[in-house]
Amino acid sequence: MARWCYRHRLVVLVLWLGALFGLGAAGTTAGTDYSNVFSLPDTDSTTAYDEMTKAFPERSGDTDTVVWKVGDGTVRDASVRARIEPALKDIAGMKGVGDVASPYAGPRGAAQISEDGTIAYAQVTFAEQANSVPKGLVEDVVDRAQQAEQEGVQVELGGQAITRVQEPPQGLSELVGIAAAAVVLFLAFGSLFAMALPIVIAVMGVGTGAMATTLLSHVTDVPEVAPLLGSLIGLGVGIDYALFIVTRHRRGIQRGLEPEESAVQALNTSGRAVLFAGGTVCIALAGMLVMDMRFLDGVVVATSLTVVLSVLAAVTLLPALLGILGPRVLSRRQRRRLAAEGPESAEASGLAARWATYVQKRPRAIGAAALVVMLALAIPVLSLRLGATDQGNHKESTTTRQAYDLLAEGFGPGFNGPLQVVVPGGADATDLVATIRTTEGVAQVAAAPPANGVSVIQVVPTTSPQSARTDELIDRLRDDVIPAAGVEAHVGGVTAVFKDFAAVTGDRLPYFVGTIIALGFLLLLIAFRSLVVPLTAALMNLIAAAASFGVLVAIFQWGWGAEALGLGKEGPITAFLPVIMLSLLFGLSMDYQVFLVSRMHEEWVHTKDNARAVRVGLAETSRVINCAALIMVCVFSAFVLSGDMEGAMAGIGLAAAVALDAFILRTALVPAAMHLLGRSNWWLPAGLDRRLPHLAVEPRETPAAPQPEATAATGATVVHGFLRGPDGEPLGDATVTLISRGGRQLDRVDSLADGSYIVAVPEPGAYVLAVTARQSAPVARHITVGEAPLVYDVELSDDVDVSP
Repeated sequence: MARWCYRHRLVVLVLWLGALFGLGAAGTTAGTDYSNVFSLPDTDSTTAYDEMTKAFPERSGDTDTVVWKVGDGTVRDASVRARIEPALKDIAGMKGVGDVASPYAGPRGAAQISEDGTIAYAQVTFAEQANSVPKGLVEDVVDRAQQAEQEGVQVELGGQAITRVQEPPQGLSELVGIAAAAVVLFLAFGSLFAMALPIVIAVMGVGTGAMATTLLSHVTDVPEVAPLLGSLIGLGVGIDYALFIVTRHRRGIQRGLEPEESAVQALNTSGRAVLFAGGTVCIALAGMLVMDMRFLDGVVVATSLTVVLSVLAAVTLLPALLGILGPRVLSRRQRRRLAAEGPESAEASGLAARWATYVQKRPRAIGAAALVVMLALAIPVLSLRLGATDQGNHKESTTTRQAYDLLAEGFGPGFNGPLQVVVPGGADATDLVATIRTTEGVAQVAAAPPANGVSVIQVVPTTSPQSARTDELIDRLRDDVIPAAGVEAHVGGVTAVFKDFAAVTGDRLPYFVGTIIALGFLLLLIAFRSLVVPLTAALMNLIAAAASFGVLVAIFQWGWGAEALGLGKEGPITAFLPVIMLSLLFGLSMDYQVFLVSRMHEEWVHTKDNARAVRVGLAETSRVINCAALIMVCVFSAFVLSGDMEGAMAGIGLAAAVALDAFILRTALVPAAMHLLGRSNWWLPAGLDRRLPHLAVEPRETPAAPQPEATAATGATVVHGFLRGPDGEPLGDATVTLISRGGRQLDRVDSLADGSYIVAVPEPGAYVLAVTARQSAPVARHITVGEAPLVYDVELSDDVDVSP
């Protein structure tokens, strides 16, 4: 398929552009229909919400708040009312606003004014839930309310709908992430064309994925955060997968392969690893289905679809683009060096090779140091508390945060998260109201007139919505107060919904973690025919998860540097985030494990030398893994700019996880452990080996069809001949290198004074023979060796040319 895409590159490019613009047109026409269904079936808060919706359908829309505070006097002053009341009247008359409850509307409104009279609020109830309210309507409400502001009167607005109008422009975080990734890619490749390839692949994958998700939102429940998470993971894997393939392709060209053959080999090696890695990411994401939460089902659909399209772009569109670029995938300097000096050595060199040797010499010290760092970072995870972020976690400069703080100042911290005790069936709630009023942790109680046989009691806690004491109050009401009153009642409200969500998540999380670890273990067991490799990977994934959540807790829950990073105030970790983060983390960690161990496994199969396999695998993959990780860190960190607290949490958490995984685990701890384990890394019981299916991540190099310029013979394990210069004189001290079609150096010798040479061939097949000499231009030839020794003479010329 790679060869077909390479040769029919224009067809492939047109098909992808057609898919992108076609899905874009369809998505734009259809619009979005996202649905945030946080509640869970068979929970007390969901039952309360359902009863309230039946009894008060006109109040089932989103309720936001207009808050004002005076510096002098009280909010009852005529000058204040003269500005506020007309604004509230205008807002009530806007199409899409169901009701406006003013503090100036008779005795009932008096409760909406603080005891000292300096702060008051009005409730604006929309006809729809927050995600369905037109953004233009929300902007009109904000503009009209803030027009009432004057010197000495501060007006702020809070609520879910209001939050939408203060978000940064859509796509800002993606653009920043792409720009940062472009800088890293240019520094890594030194070529604008090579830099652009991973960016194009990621944009194609994310673009088609986002448009497809938009269309899917009309047929299934897709939460509003799903496209953001899809973009986050799509950009990361799209750039990384293309990076692995392009790096292998460039290495092949630099080692003497023609561009087409190099592309085919890159797709047949790194491309297969990309398919396997993409499959592991999708399997890890699908593990969220174990949680049995409708909200997460939509996230699985959006993120998995984006990953699949990113993988598809990497294995089809990328070879087509490689065909368009040809040798220009190398920089001009690299092309000149290749022409002047000939193919590069297949042996890894530089810092990566020196580090691999250092790890081999000191595995115990390096492994112990890496483990101590990871465990130290994991310590904060012991304080992890799941809950929900709210507007109190927004940045201080936002109107929603200021409205939140004003309400807490005027009416107590619990006012921002009231509870609703719903009494269905027309039961008398008088005794229950009296009991709740005397319950510890309750600041205010107000009962609304019954409607359609349902009574609603609003309970304001003495503590904030994110306080653990508020959770204790909910349990106290459910377990003690309501049963003692002898009536059927359910505790609802946003705070109760998220508490139930966090409780269910905590209960089901062990099953979820066990599922994705088991699936990952099974895949690696089949791929690498080893019990120890998948066990090591599972343990490393758990360590990486613990350390990354430790960083998350320190920043978002403890507040270490949160305000400095522009993340707002500290609070609990969003209840659904661990599930999403663990899915993405296990998938991405498996990617790095596959790319690292597949190269080690390839070397082990050839040499049966564990020390060499680990050293060569680390030397040849650590640079590209670290580069890929740096790109992911840039992309994920940029989502701090998304304006979405959950997106910022996921971005920071995944950035930390990828950095720790690549720079500490895969670069130090994993190779150190594999050196210590020795040959047992590759142990598999014979009986199990016979029963397991065969799944090759890195295929064995097989003979290719002979090239026209190759000289073939049949049967032995050497190639020998004579080297001649342009004048026919023998070339002594020239370097002859035998390279596999996958780019591995197999043998390297210097010619004798008479120009003769002999290199060892491991088995019959297709190879590249490269010759370099000081006084002549280098050459590289494709040869095919059969069952006999191959006699192959080479004549070098003065022309600076590398030809097949």
